[in-house]
Amino acid sequence: MPICRSTLAEIRCGAFSGAARKALTGRSCGAQFPAALPYTREDVLAGYAEPGVLSRMSLSGAQTKCSLVLRRGKLTLRNADEVATHLLKPVPEQAGLAFREDVPANEHLTMQLAGQLFGIRIAPNALLDLADGSKAYVVLRFDRTPEGTRRRLEDFCQLMDAPDRPHGGESKYEGSYEWMGEGLKRLSRAPLPDLREYFRRVVFDYAFANGDAHRKNFALLEYAPQDYRLSPAYDLLCTTLHLPNEARMALDLFKDGAETAFFADNGFYGRPDFLLFAERLGIPEAEASAYMDRFSERAAEVEALVRRSFLSAEAQERYLAIFRDRLMALRP
Repeated sequence: MPICRSTLAEIRCGAFSGAARKALTGRSCGAQFPAALPYTREDVLAGYAEPGVLSRMSLSGAQTKCSLVLRRGKLTLRNADEVATHLLKPVPEQAGLAFREDVPANEHLTMQLAGQLFGIRIAPNALLDLADGSKAYVVLRFDRTPEGTRRRLEDFCQLMDAPDRPHGGESKYEGSYEWMGEGLKRLSRAPLPDLREYFRRVVFDYAFANGDAHRKNFALLEYAPQDYRLSPAYDLLCTTLHLPNEARMALDLFKDGAETAFFADNGFYGRPDFLLFAERLGIPEAEASAYMDRFSERAAEVEALVRRSFLSAEAQERYLAIFRDRLMALRP
């Protein structure tokens, strides 16, 4: 049976389920969405890219993206005077990445795992074919209203100066997750639910080896005038698949360099560290434990989704091996 290019569910025919088409287009009915685009990867990279700034060997800095507009069921490259509805990320240019052709499928799969199995809010997304046979990841822009106006979105580099670099530089790899959590508590209109979601994302990033979950990958979105909340998650990938020697986390967990006995014995974070992290965020131990248990409880569902994903067969095996390794650190 065909696999939905968005949800990875089995469907009877076509490229998308009806629910996926509605989500990707933001329309209630009669919506169409393409499974392929008439552009090559070189078309995107040569003329329409909005490149990131590469500050170290990372994926988020290396990934090139371009803005698209959905018109009458077709995605077209955005003109200068148009408001984009979607973002497209082709295979990145960066040399030296393992499984480089699998980067778009990795992001698509990891986002779907976050949204379907682990209680994390994500924007609708899908995996598309380009004219040269390569794959590209596409996501609906959540910083736009249904009417096309922009919503204010500020990441934690814009919102907070790093403790060791006040008033100078982007410093997206400085600070700690605890320090960002304190900022979220202070800045969010609904701090308690946002802190719970934030905790889930930090643990998810660890479980799926996203070593590039830095300050620019967490943001507040203005849902209504002066109503700032944690935005949906974005840039979720198993980065260790492509950069096997990277750090296990982009930032330290604790602002004061605290170490549990687990960390002292092993040299990396594990369940006791995340329980202490939850305590410092004000999240009950039972809630934090139950969330970490979910990764083991849903391991079979993770594997099923990975097997239905568009990762190459070799990349699927490596992705699952990385996940199983991280599971060992999160178990009691």
